[in-house]
Amino acid sequence: MFSGNFKAAVSSLRASKWRSLLTMMGIIIGITLVVTIVSLGEGLKRQVTGQINQLGSDVLTVRSGKLVSRDKKGQVQSVNILSLFDSSTLTAKDVAALRAVRSAESVTPMAFVTSTVSSSSGELNNAYVLGTSPTLPDLLHQQIAYGSFFTAGSNQKFAVIGPNIAHKLYGALNPVAHTINISGQSYIISGVLKESPGGLLSVGQTDFNSAVFIPFEHAANLTGGSVNIVQILLKSKAGDTGATIRDARRVLLANHKDREDFSVLKQEELLDVVNSVVNRLTGFVSAIAAISLLVGGIGIMSIMLASVSERTREIGIRKAIGASNRQILNQFLVEGLVLTLSGGLVGVIISLLIFVILRLYTDLNPAITPAIMISAVLVAVVVGVIFSIAPALKAARKDPIQALRGD
Repeated sequence: MFSGNFKAAVSSLRASKWRSLLTMMGIIIGITLVVTIVSLGEGLKRQVTGQINQLGSDVLTVRSGKLVSRDKKGQVQSVNILSLFDSSTLTAKDVAALRAVRSAESVTPMAFVTSTVSSSSGELNNAYVLGTSPTLPDLLHQQIAYGSFFTAGSNQKFAVIGPNIAHKLYGALNPVAHTINISGQSYIISGVLKESPGGLLSVGQTDFNSAVFIPFEHAANLTGGSVNIVQILLKSKAGDTGATIRDARRVLLANHKDREDFSVLKQEELLDVVNSVVNRLTGFVSAIAAISLLVGGIGIMSIMLASVSERTREIGIRKAIGASNRQILNQFLVEGLVLTLSGGLVGVIISLLIFVILRLYTDLNPAITPAIMISAVLVAVVVGVIFSIAPALKAARKDPIQALRGD
């Protein structure tokens, strides 16, 4: 029975190819957007999770704003996403205070300076200049492809650049010992980072492939002493993160006059923050994209109602030769199902093409999983069934005599 209805549905859709294609457009666009957005979000989470895991369990992250709410036991209850948009409250004084903490083995600040760098061969406006400490490569397990990272106590103006910066400004030329201009001052390139997976190190941080690193003290000089510290990384001695957290909170509260406008996060807590942010953003954008599925479903219902009116005689003939109401109902339900299922499959195929383009021409790595594609197809099936019910019921309830007359 189903195979007969399926063949009849395919035949009917082929008879009006352009109308069927235009009817499917809402479903195609909706499925494409939802699959693409969810896959990008999942890929970003995996990317960020992998990078955060590189920090190690003995590394803590200090962020501006009260990012998390905790219970009496200190466990994270909720994530306060809006605090991410507050201006940074971390200062150079905080960095100095944390460096005096005995339970911390190393303190690595990351301060944003500017997004513009230049050299004799050109200028880039999409770079990220960060002031940091020589301990950064060891803390993040970041390897150097050429040269070396700058060392502590050097009076020379050294900079380390990411591979994307090196390629855009110097091409195949080894940029080590060349100069790069930052806010009107020249820095000697001491090293080039080895290419990393890219993406966000954490919320609000940049892609190291497109970053320029200079000593933290020089960053403060470039910005007139008012540094915009994105985050501070602390490495605990002997893995005693509990003591480091207590000591860090104590000195920061003293600096901030007992106002807790900062967060000291362990590795798993930072992962919770990242996952919460990405999940909410993905859900919000996916909900907007899903509106096109609703519009597509309404379009399908409208076209099928028109189709029922056009095929009144066909329905009358089928009933006259013994077709039951249920058979007529199933016929139009299958037709709507084929319409939406076809749109869903086309949407998934277009999503796969978009993934290939993104991976070839961008640093984005969407996570293509069977679960996402199967869910998208199931959503298309549900939309097809729901929005085909009204036209199918209208067709099934037609009186055979009136239908033969064309009424």
